[in-house]
Amino acid sequence: MTVSTPCIKICRIDAESRLCTGCWRFLDEIAAWGGMTEAERLAVMASLPERKARFTSPPSASPA
Repeated sequence: MTVSTPCIKICRIDAESRLCTGCWRFLDEIAAWGGMTEAERLAVMASLPERKARFTSPPSASPA
């Protein structure tokens, strides 16, 4: 059985957010991954594009 995963084998954990900037999962998600159902994994994976965009977007400019 193949387990769905967003892992790209480039693990870079941001200490502040506890987020892997390789796959965009949080450490608790990575730790729980093997015990998750396929539906749970797919739900996490569906959230990753928005999460990546949120964490890689430049901060909004403050009005002067």
